[in-house]
Amino acid sequence: MKFEVTILGSSSATPIFNRNPTAQVLNINEHLYLIDCAEGTQQQMLRFDVKASRIDYIFISHLHGDHYLGLVGLLSSMHLNGRKKALYLYGPPHLMEIIELQLKYSETTLHFPLVFTQTNTLKAQEIVNNNDIIIETIPLDHRIDCTGFIFRQKKRLRKLIKERVEALEIPIEYYTAIKKGKDYTTNSGQVYKNDTLTIDSDAPKTYAYCSDTMYNEQYFEQISNATLLYHEATFLHEMLDRANDTHHTTALQAGEIALKTNAKKLIIGHFSARYKTLGELLDEAKTAFPNTELALEGRTFVIE
Repeated sequence: MKFEVTILGSSSATPIFNRNPTAQVLNINEHLYLIDCAEGTQQQMLRFDVKASRIDYIFISHLHGDHYLGLVGLLSSMHLNGRKKALYLYGPPHLMEIIELQLKYSETTLHFPLVFTQTNTLKAQEIVNNNDIIIETIPLDHRIDCTGFIFRQKKRLRKLIKERVEALEIPIEYYTAIKKGKDYTTNSGQVYKNDTLTIDSDAPKTYAYCSDTMYNEQYFEQISNATLLYHEATFLHEMLDRANDTHHTTALQAGEIALKTNAKKLIIGHFSARYKTLGELLDEAKTAFPNTELALEGRTFVIE
């Protein structure tokens, strides 16, 4: 099962130094989920070969422009390109008001259903539950209402031991039941226990996306044991007062959060425009959590 995230933008506030503001695309078993949609996201999708027609879910963390100003343009392009299938949008309550206002004054009626779900910024909320994934909101501590999102793989069926099943000449129509944990009984009454026919599937993996937030332990339990944690790291720790004033996190704090929540791997992003190069931010996060990488545009991280 494919489970990977591609970074489309990693700057905070403004495009600068060839960095675009925040956007990511998550590929879950060849279904695409767009997380935030800053100005320039469409250009980044073209640059990194992400097809808008394959996106069925969009998640907006909050209503600061560097996280959603590319959304109306993307919806308009989908409309112009003849999209007919529904698009599922999740975000703060006033997001739909903004979209409807822009569509109203451009006299645009979308050719596809736009199914909007308000996110709850006060408590965690399950917003998607399909065959592949369960998605929940993560209430964060930012200057305005803001959520992150956590993507939890569903447990897969058990895996057949191919050589064993074929040797016993078990009919194909029994395979699904065996994968679900059933024993197999032959016509003569002989029983083969499930654990002799199958092995357990891989443990489910999680991706936690922590958008703009200051350090606050209220969300630590929800993101604990993430296979891959994305956390904003807007400033170096020497700018802690500025980080607190603007409700952001330092690179050192991001590393400490990964350590305290037992993440397997950390990627940091949402870099302030004051940093032309990012090496210092990476080095600082690594002092707390060595398995850290930068959320560089175009990078794809396999969640494994």
